[in-house]
Amino acid sequence: MPSSYLTREGFERLQQELEYLRTEKRIEVADRLREALEDGELIENAELEAAKNEQSFVEGRIKELEILLSNAHLIDDNTKSEMIQVGSKVKVQEEGLEPEDYIIVGAAEADPRLGRISNESPLGKSLLNHKAGDRVKVEAPGGEFEIDILSVG
Repeated sequence: MPSSYLTREGFERLQQELEYLRTEKRIEVADRLREALEDGELIENAELEAAKNEQSFVEGRIKELEILLSNAHLIDDNTKSEMIQVGSKVKVQEEGLEPEDYIIVGAAEADPRLGRISNESPLGKSLLNHKAGDRVKVEAPGGEFEIDILSVG
């Protein structure tokens, strides 16, 4: 699996989620399974099926987080560069619209509602290796557009 870019904050958040899943959530799911098995009537026990599905999800997420964290490449928040890279804070503006602030992060931490865009997204990918003052063409699923890079921090 290729390495994933994570901020220190994102790395710690995912470690906390992993610890929660390994401890509290596993116990919770095991209790649900035990209760469902004690209810008898295994032929049509919807609770048993739901508990098995949840157990499968939890174990899959644990494995996913273990792999993600073991291959993580931590972003140095203190690195200042004129060129946009993973970890950069940018202010961009599309013609006729208000300026928008973003932080370029790895895909595992992306949350566009919070202004955290993935370096693998069309916008994130287009911004990489550019600097303030550049006009960048973005090829997105909804069509092509251009944005101006106002600042990089």
